[in-house]
Amino acid sequence: MKIIPLHNQKSLIKKASDHDREAQKQLFEQFSPKMLGVCRQYVKDLHHAEDLMLQGFLKVFTNLAKFKHEGSFEGWIRRIMVNTCFSYLRKKNVINLSDEDYIFNDAATESLENTSVEDIQKLIDQLPEGYKMVFNLYAIEGYKHSEIAQKLGVSESTSKSQLFKARKLLQENYLKMNTTIHEIK
Repeated sequence: MKIIPLHNQKSLIKKASDHDREAQKQLFEQFSPKMLGVCRQYVKDLHHAEDLMLQGFLKVFTNLAKFKHEGSFEGWIRRIMVNTCFSYLRKKNVINLSDEDYIFNDAATESLENTSVEDIQKLIDQLPEGYKMVFNLYAIEGYKHSEIAQKLGVSESTSKSQLFKARKLLQENYLKMNTTIHEIK
């Protein structure tokens, strides 16, 4: 991977905002692998995730002049990708969030140290869309419950409840996965 120094990145962003195709290509090549990963966190199907990433980059290049160089450029792109995924999931009407309580017993889990990233992603993919969205926003993107609630149009308690349920389901599925692996051995 090629590292672009910050002062060169500003110049590259300026050129890209002036519709310089080569500069746009360089930015796309630099950030697309990571942004595909972001989209993939929200959308299970790789082809849909790729489409959303491309839609997100179209928004990035359309709005590039609005980037004020006040924060991380990668963070700005990431936010656009997350919002693009939100829009897609809202249109598909797959976000179903409820505020009901969920009670569970505290089962001990094995260490995640020996679990591959692919296996963890598979576990996250098994979550219902609402759980997965809140889990990703909170645990991966670092949003606060108040921000998630505002973004999704729900209460903070609903956001907390969805995270709680997501963690519980991840724990259950992780235990099932490990039990299956140990039975095979």
